[in-house]
Amino acid sequence: MPVIQRFANCRVRVNAKDHPPPHFHVVMNDAREAWVKIDTLEIIHGKVAAREIADVLAWAKANREMLAAKFEELQQ
Repeated sequence: MPVIQRFANCRVRVNAKDHPPPHFHVVMNDAREAWVKIDTLEIIHGKVAAREIADVLAWAKANREMLAAKFEELQQ
């Protein structure tokens, strides 16, 4: 489970051999987790509000291509 980026309150990771749709995981420092769909940045699972990870979503928007490539790479 490579960590792609760290933030003050969480970390972003992409899991190997994960299920579709292409997504990344946001793991909060308190162990809550959200799954975020890469193409729409929609939270598709978890107990984390978008306002709590606004900085992550802004970063992901700017790095969408890298996240999609990393997801595909780790599915091999």
